[in-house]
Amino acid sequence: MKITILETGAPPPSLLPRFGPYPDMFRRLLGSDYVGDSYDVTKGFLPADPQNHPAYLITGSAAGAHDDLPWIPKLKQFLRESKGKARLIGICFGHQIMAEAFGGRVLKSDKGWGIGLQEYRLFEHASWMDKGGDRIRMPISHQDQVVETPPCSTVLAGSDFCDIGSLRYDDQPAISFQFHPEFDLEYAAALIEVRRDQLNGADTAIRSLQGPNDRNRVAGWIKGFLDDRNGTPL
Repeated sequence: MKITILETGAPPPSLLPRFGPYPDMFRRLLGSDYVGDSYDVTKGFLPADPQNHPAYLITGSAAGAHDDLPWIPKLKQFLRESKGKARLIGICFGHQIMAEAFGGRVLKSDKGWGIGLQEYRLFEHASWMDKGGDRIRMPISHQDQVVETPPCSTVLAGSDFCDIGSLRYDDQPAISFQFHPEFDLEYAAALIEVRRDQLNGADTAIRSLQGPNDRNRVAGWIKGFLDDRNGTPL
């Protein structure tokens, strides 16, 4: 099953020639067998009917879930209309906007920016996850966080910086992650450099990116979720 990507943002212009847009990042992470079309939601493009595609992935964004932008309420409505009709995967902003659309709450963290490679604890293993260790290390880049879970959802992972780091929706085939499996570590470091003036601890965060990470493990989870016919049926 292929995902259709709902682009809610793009890398900074200075990084685009080197790293490409978010659909390219997901194509490198998952392979072309798992990544199909894309829609630029920020320009008003969405599928006419949620059932036009079997699965959607909502990307990260520089926008916040509460920003006064015309495409944000339209995206929330589309997600609500997609419930039970297509598989949904949210990444960073996608994690947050899904939570808001389905009855959760998102706020800007008083901890500031989360950056670098950070460790998440896994609280349970869903049917589409491997049965490996109970901790992962993943790239992050966010200020907003989900602070109240939507009804009918389960927290799968959390970190010291972000309690609600991953959600599984128990009333529909939908999952979301606050972290960025699509960020290769070179891009994560370049993004920190672009935003250095806004950040505290940039050098420490860049050093953290030199350690082992679990991007490929999480890519396997996403593929497992797309292929799953038992734990998350439509």
